[in-house]
This record gives sequence, structure tokens and C-alpha cells, in this order.
Amino acid sequence: MFMLDKLSHINDEGDVQMVDVSSKSISTREAIATGKVIMCLETLQKIKEGNTPKGDIIATAKIAGIMAAKQTSQLIPLCHPLPLSKIAVKITANEDLPGYDIEVIVKTNAKTGVEMEALTGVSITALTLYDMAKAIDKSLTITDIQLISKTGGKSDSGLAMAMAQTN
Repeated sequence: MFMLDKLSHINDEGDVQMVDVSSKSISTREAIATGKVIMCLETLQKIKEGNTPKGDIIATAKIAGIMAAKQTSQLIPLCHPLPLSKIAVKITANEDLPGYDIEVIVKTNAKTGVEMEALTGVSITALTLYDMAKAIDKSLTITDIQLISKTGGKSDSGLAMAMAQTN
């Protein structure tokens, strides 16, 4: 564990500020986040078959995740707006849960990372799945939303390797 001498979002006067990244170099940055939505096996089967009152839940959740990643800087205070070059949302049925595994990969060429965009994408994908399936299953649970890896910038290899060892 490390200690911070100074909080990056607080200036010398104690006021909240957006971190100044103007002196950083542009680099290719990527973040991967994951999460799960747990449900009854019956619900999973209905969604897989497209047999739900709200239509194609998976396609809608993917679009929601992409839209959310693009809007992250408008949702999270002090988050930098970034030109995203890739947002991939993968939703995989998992009968062992039962439910769905979600993975969001976000990529950019910028001065700061995209981990918040990946986490926001996963969160909204999960919330959309929840919203669209709640009428047929009251036991839905969103769980395990986490950053799996981030690459690019000065913390490139260290964080990705450390995170891989803990997962």
C-alpha cells in the first residue's frame, strides 16, 4: 500500500480541481472492466431465447454500455472528456451463475486513462440488463464490478500485472 502526500483533485488552497494533464504525453491507453448480473436460470433462458416482454435485452444493454462510456465525463465530476477510439461490450450467458458476465474494453489515444469509462460502461450495461429483466425476475443481483486491467501512460505494465495477479 502506498501513501499520498497530496490529493490530486485538491489544490493548495483545499479547493476541488480537475487534475491538470497538460504536461503528460499522449499514449495509447486501454482499460478492461467486468461485472455480473445474477438471475434465476429461467430468466436466463428467456433472455437467451428472446422471450421477454421488453424485446432484445442483450442488444439494448450493449448499446447502453457504449453510450455510458461515451458520457462518463458528464456523469462523474472531475473526469476528463476523452476521444474514445474503441468501446467493446461483451455480454456472455453463464449458466453456472446463473446470469450474465459483462466485459467492457475501452481504448483511446490521450493523456489520461479510460478506467472510469470502462467501469461506467459495465455499470450501465448491468443496470440496463437489470431494468429490462426485473419484470420477470425479482431476484436479480448486480455484482463484482471491477477494473481488470489498464495499460498506457506511466503506470502501464505495473498495474496491469498487479491486477492480473490478484484476479
